[in-house]
Amino acid sequence: MTRILIVDDDDAFRESLAETLTDLGHETIEASNGHDALRIFATDAPLDCAFLDFRMTDMSGIDVLERLREMPSRSTLPVVVLTAFATSDNTIHAMRLGAFEHLTKPVGRDAIAALLANIDESSEPDPRGDAPRIEEDSGEPRLIGASDALREVQKQIGRAAASDSTVLITGETGTGKEVAARVLHDASKRHGGPFVAINCAAIPAELLESELFGHTKGAFTGAVAERAGRFVEARGGTLFLDEIGDMPLSMQAKLLRAIQERAVMPLGANRPVDIDVRIVAATHRDLQAEVVARTFREDLFYRLNVIPVHLPPLRDRPVDILPLARRFLALAVSAGSAARTLSAGAERQLLGHTWPGNVRELKNAMERVQALARGALVTEDDLAFLDASAVPAQAVALHDALLDLPLPEAVERLERAAIERALVASSGNRAEAARRLGISRQSLYTKLAAYGLG
Repeated sequence: MTRILIVDDDDAFRESLAETLTDLGHETIEASNGHDALRIFATDAPLDCAFLDFRMTDMSGIDVLERLREMPSRSTLPVVVLTAFATSDNTIHAMRLGAFEHLTKPVGRDAIAALLANIDESSEPDPRGDAPRIEEDSGEPRLIGASDALREVQKQIGRAAASDSTVLITGETGTGKEVAARVLHDASKRHGGPFVAINCAAIPAELLESELFGHTKGAFTGAVAERAGRFVEARGGTLFLDEIGDMPLSMQAKLLRAIQERAVMPLGANRPVDIDVRIVAATHRDLQAEVVARTFREDLFYRLNVIPVHLPPLRDRPVDILPLARRFLALAVSAGSAARTLSAGAERQLLGHTWPGNVRELKNAMERVQALARGALVTEDDLAFLDASAVPAQAVALHDALLDLPLPEAVERLERAAIERALVASSGNRAEAARRLGISRQSLYTKLAAYGLG
């Protein structure tokens, strides 16, 4: 039997969750606010787990979790953060503080049972370092979306932010890899340092070494002044190496040495310069295939792939399309122009488009619509450039059906459809299906059981 503390100021939800946990064979303790929870945490009462509401009247769940992690006897207690509305910021911050899971209410009985089984089998490391406070409307780069696939990415970034390990972000062009890198930097203990980005594919091979490592005055023709290089510029912060898969083999060897030695040798110098950076690399290429083809060094791949984060394409997370579109429309409003909204027809067209350019294509489309639409309401005609003939009738029917359902049921229908599609596309290979969905295999198994798809 597990002893679980439930912290929630919603009496009805707290009592319902307590009843479910009791039926599952667990003992429960209840607290109706954050201060009562902290008093219980401060005692010697045995606890195996805590369910913690994110938003409460007296203090937030994040505040409670921060205080909890300062208690030596409770620093590794598994905590499940609950929220009525998950955002990128609260998910990442919760995982950064070592939350075991971050769930959106309501939570089904089967999902709770599977989660508690995972808690029994797993152990979380101590979170390290000070976590910067993330505000709901910070205006900083954010990973927008509420799909399970993106939520898994947010959780991975939150966990990665607790360490200084190298991160490799993969995903198709336009999925937001640099945004993810910036979110990771802002959530990490290096958030006060610089974020320096360099596109390895945009700089000629003969200049890339100088760009990364720096050079002394007179090191080569045209070197009229000393240059520090991106590694030194990023000291104390994060160095983002975009399109790392396009780096020439000769530079890969030099980069590997810099990572191993934690020092760089500027061109023309006779003494190495120590570096203190967190490296985040990104690529749209399949680096494992590049290793097999001998176009990417295997040893460098393993040095970079310490914490892998995969950003799923937009077509695999359709639930995020409309929130992103509305967000980009709002951001595209310029001085003197009126804000626009999406009609039902426009929403259907957006959902039916395959978005080969992913989030970047959607952002550009909304900027175009904001600038050129003929009225305050965006219509199908305003989105004709997306090729309306490509809108599948099945997607239109699904959209119309979902609009008539209660939100929890609509989300369940959409998740079920996405899982079934991924399983078909992967010929029943669950590991591959989980990768396509952007979630862990354990999360997929939990959903298969919950939806009776096992």
